[in-house]
Amino acid sequence: MQAVSLPASAGWGWITKGWALFKRQPMALFSWAMFVTLVLIFATLTAPIGPLVFIAFMPAITFITLSITRHVDQGERLSPLMWFSPLKAPGIFKKLLMLGVLYVFICLSVGFLVFLPFAGELNQAMQTLMDTQDAEPLMNALQTPLLTFAAFYFVLAALFWYSPILIGWHATAVGKALFFSAIACWRNKWAFLVYAVAWAAIFFAMDLVMGSIVAAGLPLDVAAALQLPINVVLGSVLYASFYPTYQDVFSQFESV
Repeated sequence: MQAVSLPASAGWGWITKGWALFKRQPMALFSWAMFVTLVLIFATLTAPIGPLVFIAFMPAITFITLSITRHVDQGERLSPLMWFSPLKAPGIFKKLLMLGVLYVFICLSVGFLVFLPFAGELNQAMQTLMDTQDAEPLMNALQTPLLTFAAFYFVLAALFWYSPILIGWHATAVGKALFFSAIACWRNKWAFLVYAVAWAAIFFAMDLVMGSIVAAGLPLDVAAALQLPINVVLGSVLYASFYPTYQDVFSQFESV
């Protein structure tokens, strides 16, 4: 599958297109984003198994998200009963689950390889934290392995970004889907950089605004209650913007 190479400005365009899609059916997309948020919260509360299970189901969640957004783009009214219908096609859920298990395995393997050389330093920093309650040595010890893992994760994200859609909508084999996804992301690396930086800036700005409101006297619990739905709205727009990234990059296949 031939991916289109887009200019860096496309990254911001994906966000504006996501916002336009969100405005068409805000409650439908908000409901899906809230559901994913609740599942993520539950997964976090059941660590360490919960987060691993959530990651394993991420390709399926991504596929549902883009399928929902495509329905919105096509002008179809959404209901929660339609959420999981994209997984009913024969063999799709099994392939997406295989992709998710592979994702978990690679994440754990990369994490192990990255953090293993720093095990002694991290162990010493943890001992210092327990003895003196001083977290600074641990923060310093974590910097290098976390930055290294982040660099590897960008490569991992490129492999898995388009894979669920290529598997679900184009019946692409798992290995080929990973390859085509990586090539598509590489061809549009500057657009994805703008996309990622812009979203990071949006979420950071929202946190800054809420922090300023708290500093002005708003009780912290009230601010937290307000921030949750705001973050879910932003998450809804983020999820809606996934579809334009596929639509533009694989424009010749968008009618499939």
